[in-house]
Formats: sequence, structure tokens, C-alpha cells
Amino acid sequence: MALFIGSILFGLCSLIWSADKFIQGASNIAKRYNVSPLLIGMIIIGFGTSTPEIVVSIMSALEGTPTIALGNAYGSNIANIALILGITALLKPIAVQSKILKIEFPVLLGATILTIVLAMDLTISRIDASLLIFIFITFVAWTIRLQVKHPKDQLAIDVSHELTYHEQSLKMSILYFVGGLFLLILSSRLLVYGATGISAIFKVPEVIVGLTIVGVGTSLPELAASIVAVKRGESDLALGNVIGSNLFNTLTVVGLSGVIEPISLTKEILTRDILVMSCLTVLLFVFGYRFKNSEGRINRLEGGLFLLSYVLYTVYLIITI
Repeated sequence: MALFIGSILFGLCSLIWSADKFIQGASNIAKRYNVSPLLIGMIIIGFGTSTPEIVVSIMSALEGTPTIALGNAYGSNIANIALILGITALLKPIAVQSKILKIEFPVLLGATILTIVLAMDLTISRIDASLLIFIFITFVAWTIRLQVKHPKDQLAIDVSHELTYHEQSLKMSILYFVGGLFLLILSSRLLVYGATGISAIFKVPEVIVGLTIVGVGTSLPELAASIVAVKRGESDLALGNVIGSNLFNTLTVVGLSGVIEPISLTKEILTRDILVMSCLTVLLFVFGYRFKNSEGRINRLEGGLFLLSYVLYTVYLIITI
């Protein structure tokens, strides 16, 4: 058992470090080739913080444990909203100024509703998974068009400020990018190995391990990025990390895993985990969306509500194993 626990701990630590270096290298390479700050923020940083989820999920699916991949994706989404935004908002209220994020809120809500529809038959088939990937590709293409219309969006300003903290040479950026990706793959294999072993020893369903240990662990890059961003006054970047990550998890992580290996769901996943994820997404939409000219804002009270909901959800998972 010590080997499995060691694999999880080392895998998580390596995962966090390598994800940060991977995103840092990719962002600086994109900046060197004059990619707009808005695209860097929405695609490289927003989706890049989900790199651990996608690598872990692909490894899980290839090793014949797609339920870990599913639990990883949905568990990460729940942790991103309830745990990460909860902690971040308690540290400093999150103001929503970006017009782009206002557009992304309903997109995330729509993707979540689609998840419910596809999961109703308790299976994510290859057709379902292909649909999710197609929607994601369409969303990325739409994102590229958005940056033309909103080049001075607040999110772009936040990203420009953030990039000044991590300026480096092209050679070092490539080293971070390649080295970070290699370590991501290695640490993900260790994490899946350890999680599978713990699941077998304690006879805990793999999806529960994915929802808790793996889901929270792969969300730690988002937590670190969001806390740093909000401390620097870049609240839109902090929120953009979570929205981008949840979109990526819902569409691409589940999609690629389902294409590799169709995923069978239990009724509990639908009525418990997907329901919790959906309710949290609705609350995020209500708190953060700017109706008419009002400014969306996630204050400390709402952050506390998110954090409390995560604690209650986790306790419920533990007592019902």
C-alpha cells in the first residue's frame, strides 16, 4: 500500500509543478509568435490548466479504467467551482468585468445541460464522445473570432499583466514546454497507478477515487493560478481559468476518454455527481453573469457557500462508500 500512496503523492507533486512549467512555456512561445493575449488567456492558460486532467484521463482510458477518467473530469469540475472559487473568493471577492467571460457563462451552462442529456442512458458512447469533441472544436473556432471583436477585453489586459511576470528566452520556453509535457505524462501514469491500487485495496469504486483524490489533485494547478491571479488584481483571469478548465473537462476530457473506451455510468453518478456539478454551474452563472449593465461578482458570502457545499459533498461521498 505504501507504494500506491507514494505514487499518488509523488505523482500529484510532479503533476502540479510540470503543469505550471508546461503552461508557462506554452504561453511564452505563443507570445513570441505574436499570438494575442486574449487567445493565450482563453486557450493556452484557460484550457492549459486542464492538461493534468486530460493526460490522466487518457491514461486511465488506455489502461481500461475509464470510470477514473469520468470521475476525474466531473470531480475536477466540482472542485474548480466549489473548492477553488470558494477559497479564492474568501481571500478576495471576484469581480467579473470581461465581456468574453459573460459570453462563456451560458456556453458552460449549455455544455453541462448536454452532459445530463447524454448521460441519461448511463453510457457515454463513442458517438456521444465524438459530439463533445466536435462542440469543443467549434467553440475554439468561435473563440478565435471573438478575439478579433474584443481585442481590448479585460481578460486580455489581465493576461498581458500576467505574462510580464514570467518573461523568458525562447530556448527556456521550449525547454519548459517539452519538459513539462514529458513530466505530465510520467506523473499522470504514477497517479493513475496509485489511484487504481488504492481503489483495489480498499474496494472503493474507481469513480469515487477519481472524484476525490484524482479530481482534487488535478485541480491544484487551477487553485494555484487563481489565487495568484486574484492577489494581483486579475480576477477575470482567475475566473477564466475555472470556466475554461470546466469547459475543457466537460467536452474534451470526457470526449477523448469516451472515444478511446466507451464509459458506463452508474445511476449514482447521474443523480449525485452530475447533479451536484450542474447545480454548482447554475449557481456560478447566477453569481457571475452580468445581467444588463450590472457587474457580476462572487463575494465572500458566495465563496463561503461554494466551499461549504464542497465539504458537504465530500462528506456525503465518504459516508456512502
